[in-house]
Amino acid sequence: MTNLQLLWFLLIGVLFSGFFFLEGFDFGVGMAIRFFAKDRAERDVIIKTIGPHWDGNEVWLITAGGAMFASFPMWYASLFSGYYIVLFLILVALIFRGVSFEFRANMKTVQWRNFWEWAATIGSFCAAFLFGMMFTSMIQGVPLNANGDISGTLTTYVNWFSLVGGVAVTLMCFIHGMNFLQLKTTGEIRDRAQSWNKVLYPLLIVGEVLFVVLLFVTTDFFERKAASTWTILIALVILTLIAWWGVYGKHNWMAFAASGLSLVSVVVLIFNGLFPRVMIGVNNVNSILIKNASSTPYTLHLMTILTLTILPIVLIYFIWSYWVFYKRLKSPSQKAES
Repeated sequence: MTNLQLLWFLLIGVLFSGFFFLEGFDFGVGMAIRFFAKDRAERDVIIKTIGPHWDGNEVWLITAGGAMFASFPMWYASLFSGYYIVLFLILVALIFRGVSFEFRANMKTVQWRNFWEWAATIGSFCAAFLFGMMFTSMIQGVPLNANGDISGTLTTYVNWFSLVGGVAVTLMCFIHGMNFLQLKTTGEIRDRAQSWNKVLYPLLIVGEVLFVVLLFVTTDFFERKAASTWTILIALVILTLIAWWGVYGKHNWMAFAASGLSLVSVVVLIFNGLFPRVMIGVNNVNSILIKNASSTPYTLHLMTILTLTILPIVLIYFIWSYWVFYKRLKSPSQKAES
């Protein structure tokens, strides 16, 4: 394995980490539109919290997929063909979720406005759940042949481990979204988000324990990399406890950062367990290795130069967009009083 191969494996991990940190709260806020908000005024405020950011946050996913295609074409081909139906459903969820924000704002009737609000809520839920289910089922090993083709059945993708992983990621995204609402709003919405997270964090801890048990039983992570796997899992639990404490202490930034880093730690756990593989086969002989899945050295070298040139500009613009819209939004009850 060359240094460039290792670099691009890590960069793809960083891109997915950025996606789950940023799009994670987008998914959580999206789920809250119908389940959390009490009326249309509150739904307007909740949607405005992510209005300037949600489409930019999805760019991290597109970039991760593009980087995977260019740097590890065999990984891309195996994953995207083997998980074609799951990824198709994710795409449908993301499309409905994306267009719902625009269509809702232009609807004249209550019925159609409600329809697109439900589309945003269900789309956010399905996308988060399917992402969690896909990555969880992937790390337990899939039926790969010598050519890297997956010949899976329904139980390859839908099983106890993948379902628990899907629920856990969905719950983590929803909690992350609640922490974002605490950070971006004042008044009743912020107080209610805090109250909800006080109840949800104990459920998340139970879910994390169940996930660790199934991870031990189902994957080879503890067998191959016990020390690093335990370190990451301990960090995940500590970050969850810090976020929970931040909610109780009304330390909004602390709770938000810790819940986001909890999602990042899940990505780190997955990439740590994968290394030096990119796809894990039920028969480990057929697992796809980083050194065998990558593009040519020239392609990786050219991609590295382009990335180092363009990335700083993109990051500056990205940070600037968040700085422009940093102010908190008032709850409807506060607007009525003022």
